[in-house]
Amino acid sequence: MPIILAAARLFAGVNAPILAIGRGIAIVLMALMVVVILIQIYFRFIDGTGVEALVRSLTGIELSNGALPWTEEAARFMMLWVVGVAVPTAFRRGGFVAIDMVLLMLPRTLGGLVSLALLGLSLLVLVVGVKIGWGEVTGFGGRFATAALKYPTDLSFENWVKVPRSWMMASLLVGLTLMVSVCVELIIRTIAELAGRGADLPEIPESATVGAE
Repeated sequence: MPIILAAARLFAGVNAPILAIGRGIAIVLMALMVVVILIQIYFRFIDGTGVEALVRSLTGIELSNGALPWTEEAARFMMLWVVGVAVPTAFRRGGFVAIDMVLLMLPRTLGGLVSLALLGLSLLVLVVGVKIGWGEVTGFGGRFATAALKYPTDLSFENWVKVPRSWMMASLLVGLTLMVSVCVELIIRTIAELAGRGADLPEIPESATVGAE
């Protein structure tokens, strides 16, 4: 049991700071996503007549009716990364929607064993998902670029290159990899709780901890 507790503390010590960074990134990306969407609304519906020349001079992109073609892709890009870096925190804190009526009706030990089995199944699915995410990033699909989203290649902002699709799909790989780490931690915590050592586990803030109670 000391090994189980040590493993739980190890995963908690790794997951907690990484997920905290992920939450900070998610907050920043969410704010930027709102700004990008508001820019699109402004230029499309309010003042789209004077922006064509400005955008043409900066990027060489021809606009129609003042619409900015990159805003939708930028918002989608940031939304995917918000999900990738924030969902692992929800998983660790028991924030997913769950129907636990049956588990609560079962005896403590049996409920813990069922939870352990479900976490094991989740881990299997997540590992398969990581393989799929890796294929999306490194495979044929990742070699393509986005349609309109670009980034400058130098500080002069004269040369712009389309963002690779692999950068967008990397959010899937990162998110699922973090969820694998969280799932392993939850499995270890559940084993410790089944052994009656739940009080010795590191606390998860604002947690509805997955496991036997």
